[in-house]
Amino acid sequence: MSVVVVATITPKPEHVDEVRQAVLETVPKVHEEPGCERYALHEGRGVLLMVEQWESPEALATHGKAEALTALSARLEGKLTERPAVQVLTAHPAGDPAKGAL
Repeated sequence: MSVVVVATITPKPEHVDEVRQAVLETVPKVHEEPGCERYALHEGRGVLLMVEQWESPEALATHGKAEALTALSARLEGKLTERPAVQVLTAHPAGDPAKGAL
């Protein structure tokens, strides 16, 4: 069963552009990781949101230790208001199966 994650990244106002760019440069590397089904950046109201989908909890755990994420963390050091808030979600599919879940 897939694992869906939403990670909220809150850049300091003076670092928004460089944080966004660092994440955008990391996305293609994460797409190559085993088990990555979705890794997409969204932005709104002063935050960057990563919407992620992994084929398994094991794939997510591997991602957490992978080079792309550790390198990104180093690039973001001192540029965020707080540590990224990561939520691992439980799906509750409803309605049309094609529309009611990731």
